[in-house]
Amino acid sequence: MTEFSIANRRYGYLHERKWPSEAIDMHHVMVRKSNGKGFFVFFSALIVLANASYLFLVKNKSISVLLWSFFFSVFLVKLMFWKRVMKESVMVMPTFGVQLETHYLSGRIVHRFVPIGKILKPVLLECVSPITCCWSLSLLLRGEAELMLVFKELQPPVKMLIPIWKALCDASGIKEGSDTLEDVS
Repeated sequence: MTEFSIANRRYGYLHERKWPSEAIDMHHVMVRKSNGKGFFVFFSALIVLANASYLFLVKNKSISVLLWSFFFSVFLVKLMFWKRVMKESVMVMPTFGVQLETHYLSGRIVHRFVPIGKILKPVLLECVSPITCCWSLSLLLRGEAELMLVFKELQPPVKMLIPIWKALCDASGIKEGSDTLEDVS
């Protein structure tokens, strides 16, 4: 059953609960389709191939120019679309743990599972650089020196991260807004 969704220019967010007991809480952040990027890549590849064909046919250059431009065009298209992410999902199962999924355009799906007993606290972080400011959702894990990013590839806005953070806090038994590690123990 779908509860609610949020959308902006770049991302779409969908929250749903599965199965009759509604114990499994699913959060999906999807990349909204942009035809401009694909058009630009294919148009650039077409220009490179047209230029190479012109050099080969009119200027009588060697066929190696045509072959190299063909391989360059294929490389350009593959580079733009190979590691492109379609969606990232967070499946919160309060009794078992959290499953994180990344769905790529190539069809590959990467699954990561974190047991609920290993989660100390979900953390919302503000990442500031001289040019941009973005938010990230991380998990503070027991026995780990580094934070684990929930969204490895995407950077959704904070209004999409807050419901996921609240669900992770509820599942791990942490009160929202608690800043001390005394609440974790």
